[in-house]
Amino acid sequence: MPTNAPPLPPTIRVLERGWLSANSIVGFEPDGSATIVDTGYVQHAAQTLALVAHLLGERALRRIVNTHLHSDHCGGNAALQAAYGGPRQCPIEVPLGELAAVNDWDEDALSFRATAQQAAAFTAARGVAPQQRLQIGSLEWIAYPAPGHDPHALMLFETSGRILISGDSLWRDGFGVIFPELRGLPGFAAQRETLQRIAALRPRCVIPGHGAVFDDVDAALQRALQRVDAFAADPLRHARHGLRVLLKFQLLQHPQGLPRNQLRGWFAAAPLLAEVGRRFWPGVDSGVLFDDTLDALCRAGAARADAATIFDAG
Repeated sequence: MPTNAPPLPPTIRVLERGWLSANSIVGFEPDGSATIVDTGYVQHAAQTLALVAHLLGERALRRIVNTHLHSDHCGGNAALQAAYGGPRQCPIEVPLGELAAVNDWDEDALSFRATAQQAAAFTAARGVAPQQRLQIGSLEWIAYPAPGHDPHALMLFETSGRILISGDSLWRDGFGVIFPELRGLPGFAAQRETLQRIAALRPRCVIPGHGAVFDDVDAALQRALQRVDAFAADPLRHARHGLRVLLKFQLLQHPQGLPRNQLRGWFAAAPLLAEVGRRFWPGVDSGVLFDDTLDALCRAGAARADAATIFDAG
């Protein structure tokens, strides 16, 4: 296991965030401006502004690019764009397949309503298509499709240094929940194909959506392939995992803790959680699913509870 993050070009900086907010990748451009890839969760927008302002100094932020549009990756878009001159001065580029949903601000298509998560509305200037080349941090990157976690997701690969911005398609120890599978749509095969695409690219190092930059890529891919195969063999296991991730994300938003009844009510009301319950545990009361999911998080050390309040942990 590496003890230090692998070196990156001096024109690329990574703002590693906690698990509520995705990492942000900042590229310094030859004209003195900057580009940012992914912007964290809306709850951390003020922190994102402060981090970016400190890093950029007198530089102007001239572009925002998103690997995908889950709320923890695009939550700072609106605040950053407003702070750096608005849509004309700081345009936003999103995966092409989600351009219309963004500009219509369709919270159902964008999954925000289904997951009961927050997002600040923004508009996008352009869609990024697979195989498109982008200049970020004075380097050329190629956009590759990365379906599985999200059908429209992209990853960005820099060929000369073989650096991969993977979004949530590959972390050092896994990948993001395969959301289509939670909704009864195929996704495991697409995730496996994305991992195989990464293997074919042979990246030297990976800048993941969450966690530290890493260079033990082959080992990470092997773990991820084993994981997706295990989920495909037992979709119920993946559904349980999805419930735990969504509950954990809710706890991350409330470090001061949440009353047990309030959290139970959120669990019952979130559309995607209700849909998962109906699909995988028909006839089981949402309160029972909540208790089972919370107990699993507590056993794993990811949450703790007293008689009245639930807290994030770990």
